[in-house]
Amino acid sequence: MDKEMLKTIIKEQAEMIEQRLGNEHIIERDAKLEDYLKSNVALFILGVRRSGKSTLAMQLFKGQKHGYINFDDERLLGMKANDLNLVLQAFYELYGNDLGNLILDEIQNIEGWEPFVGRLRETKRVIVTGSNSKLLSGELATRLTGRHIDFTLYPFSFSEFLRYKNVSVGSTLTTQERANMNRLMLEYLNNGGFPEFFKYGRASLESIYNDIINRDIIQRHKIKNAEALRQIARFLISNSSQEFTYSSLRRITQVKNQITITNWVKYMEDAYLIFAAERFSHKLKNMAIAPKKGFAIDTGLVNLLGFSSDNNLSRLMETCVAIEIKRRSAAGRNFNMYYWKDHRQHEVDFVIKTGEKVNQLIQVTNASSLEEIKEREIANIIEAGKELRCDNLLIITLDYEANERINGHAISFVPLWKWLLE
Repeated sequence: MDKEMLKTIIKEQAEMIEQRLGNEHIIERDAKLEDYLKSNVALFILGVRRSGKSTLAMQLFKGQKHGYINFDDERLLGMKANDLNLVLQAFYELYGNDLGNLILDEIQNIEGWEPFVGRLRETKRVIVTGSNSKLLSGELATRLTGRHIDFTLYPFSFSEFLRYKNVSVGSTLTTQERANMNRLMLEYLNNGGFPEFFKYGRASLESIYNDIINRDIIQRHKIKNAEALRQIARFLISNSSQEFTYSSLRRITQVKNQITITNWVKYMEDAYLIFAAERFSHKLKNMAIAPKKGFAIDTGLVNLLGFSSDNNLSRLMETCVAIEIKRRSAAGRNFNMYYWKDHRQHEVDFVIKTGEKVNQLIQVTNASSLEEIKEREIANIIEAGKELRCDNLLIITLDYEANERINGHAISFVPLWKWLLE
């Protein structure tokens, strides 16, 4: 790798990202990470491709001299770990020997990058971004024990979406304001939260999806039967919030090896394209063999790949709630998400558990009144509450809000938009 070429690439990338930050409507994200940069730890910002990781990293070093390089640049293809010290030399020649802040974007493209970052963090503040959850597995996790912070960034939350739209929410809403909030929530459900959607529209979602499939999964893992993998990815995303088993996925393609299917689903999870919730049980064996619920990383992708149906709003709402639960857990609340189903097929959408304790049960419905909510949804959450010894029962609705006492059990009903802004 030629050092002068590296300097050219670094300079051009810096100019490009500065131009983008200057021309685009950039909002402050909900993530509060500044305190993690006060001590000598490496900060890892992980998440799905084009969720805003690089922009967030730039915001954290705003007004401070820093070096930035994006290893996703095609001119850096074939770069080796022993070339990384040339990157540091190029930074010094461009910005001076006192350079103390570095952003290494998508460094997982360089095999064997871990020792380089381990050495840098001794004397510099380092932010590493990556689009693969396995970035912190293996050697680096051992090398940096207690000396790194990792944070998962998701596409825009509803509050960030409103901030992008310059919409403020008061503590008390008029009837008209409440109707407008519901309209904005439906827009958010249909379009999702990828920042690029708000500039480029549906075409940006197609580009993001294809990049994740082709670059982060097929090319990275050298998948030969790419078309079969695409079929499974499309099935899981278009059926977001539905149960699946690896054997059921095997039946929708010509791939007969279940281990292959299992690996493919794991690659999709590693690339943050999907995530799964296990069926809750006190017995680990039961959880391992039960179907899982799959969720897309963004509701816009569900609309992109799915088919319109009467159940689409319910599917989008449940997916949105699942994403928000994952987002809140990533922000340091450290709980686990499951779903519940008994032998009679009574189901509750979400079980929130911390340690050994079930903290909350959540049911999601697209109803706008108590009369519209199906009796079985209320009966199921009450039944699950008794079995799991949990009296914190929440039903997230389209537009019904109340605290009710039903059959001796207190249940909170909260509109989705209001719950998303908690």
